Amino acid sequence: MMGGKSGKTRLLCLAGAVAMAALAAASLSVGKYPLSLRELADGNELQWRVFWTLRASRTCVGAVGGFALGAAGFVYQTVFRNPLASPDIIGVSSGASAGAAAGILFLSGVAAVTASSFAGAVLAVAVVLGLSALDKSGSKNTIVLSGIAVHSLAQTGLMCLKLTADPEKQLASIEYWIMGSLNGVTGYSIGGNLLLCALCLAALFPLHRQIILLSGDEGEARMLGVSVGRLRLFVLLAATLTVSSVVSLTGLISFIGLLAPHGARLLTKDNRPGTMLLSGLLGGVLLMAADILARSAAPTELPVSIFTSLLGAPFLIFLIHRQARKNLK
Repeated sequence: MMGGKSGKTRLLCLAGAVAMAALAAASLSVGKYPLSLRELADGNELQWRVFWTLRASRTCVGAVGGFALGAAGFVYQTVFRNPLASPDIIGVSSGASAGAAAGILFLSGVAAVTASSFAGAVLAVAVVLGLSALDKSGSKNTIVLSGIAVHSLAQTGLMCLKLTADPEKQLASIEYWIMGSLNGVTGYSIGGNLLLCALCLAALFPLHRQIILLSGDEGEARMLGVSVGRLRLFVLLAATLTVSSVVSLTGLISFIGLLAPHGARLLTKDNRPGTMLLSGLLGGVLLMAADILARSAAPTELPVSIFTSLLGAPFLIFLIHRQARKNLK
């Protein structure tokens, strides 16, 4: 039975990788400026510049960013032992948004905005952990309630920052950033963020078995040699840095961190290590598909979060309804 589940998970991961590759090929060909394989083969300078600077970099951010958000969502849900814990719902994305807005207002440069976004995300996680620690009952709902509170605080801070922004320049940049889009991604701005994201993922995946142990009894985890406190802090910081490195490039992308892990668990019917990989693959599929729709569904490019929210909001309602039915039984 165990081997059957492992084999099924491998097949699902392979299917996810194939879907990501197909969407990546489609993403490279979708855009306002038409690309020609013949002109690319002939070495047309303008065609190659568009391909490498805009299309390839955008596709890379869609794939890596979506994978990172899906994997980080799996980490949050597992560590917090709550199916609704995600970068959106526990306030990480909102904290990153407020931090990025502060960076746009008071600092300059992509690196500064990225650092400010990460600081906001880390602060949000710290406050959520502090609030949830006040509840000694160990209720799984505490983390969600704490996240809602932190989300509200971050949104209030964001509104105050927007009120002080220059309406002609800074406010427009903040609003565009908050809507979430891969439109501003270029080959000149993604290197540091993607490297940071890759390093965090490289640190998280070797610990996937220990991360799953955190979802069980802490006493048993300690008996197995897991330093629960240090491991929890490390994986949460790594996941937060992963999310902020993506969000600082793309703006606020909703629901991928919630949808991808749940979709992976619904497909695999378990929470084994392979499910973390599948969560990342589904995240990449979701973000690239949403980005392709954002570029092609209307004459003007639409925010990516419109399409992720159209999927995410009904799915969240479904999860709440399913949990309510379980409580009634």
